[in-house]
Amino acid sequence: MKDALQSKPLLGKGIYTIPDMASILGIPYPKVLRWTNKFWNDRFGSQYQSSYSWNVDLTKAVNFHTLIEIYLFYELSQAGVKTKEILGAHEILSKQFDTYYPFAIKEVLNNIRTDGTKVLFEQKNGSIYTVDATKQFKLGFIREFFKNLDFGSDSLAVRFWPIGKERSIICDPYRQFGQPIIKGTNIQAETIYRMYLADEPIDFIASIYEISRKNVLDAIELHKRAA
Repeated sequence: MKDALQSKPLLGKGIYTIPDMASILGIPYPKVLRWTNKFWNDRFGSQYQSSYSWNVDLTKAVNFHTLIEIYLFYELSQAGVKTKEILGAHEILSKQFDTYYPFAIKEVLNNIRTDGTKVLFEQKNGSIYTVDATKQFKLGFIREFFKNLDFGSDSLAVRFWPIGKERSIICDPYRQFGQPIIKGTNIQAETIYRMYLADEPIDFIASIYEISRKNVLDAIELHKRAA
């Protein structure tokens, strides 16, 4: 594989525990835990005699690319695609693009299709799955998800804007271990949210951290969505 399967914490790669993933992505904790163990570790990881996760204290953690992959898995399953089809597509795309993280690749995210049952990949030499072309359509959530990602020169996702690029919250593996922060700062969105939960006024929070009122509201929105 042209990239490395990360099974230990590395600077610049992000560190996301299962609760972190559930909060950032808005996915129920039990699903994130089960998918990480059963699919990314037991199924995919066993093929490479390694693991996609490592332990942080008493909980598992993964890197930024696995975070992105699990979100795409979730959205495809919500669209009605069966687990078997999603996992099969992951394995095929992994070989085709020579990467452990095919669901975090720019070309994959830009060309995935579905008919609500199968995962399709539109490419010049044919699709992974063959269905009636009239049934193929590009999922709206993938278009939106694609717009919320920044990609590096290797076409792998490098940054994620969990509530959109027009907002000020960003997950950057090179800053604060990839936890959601206020753009242009190292202030974690969770810190802002905890002050809000402590009944501190929004304008007071903004003045304390020398950020805008909008920054504070964006941090609150991210965590309220996940609550």
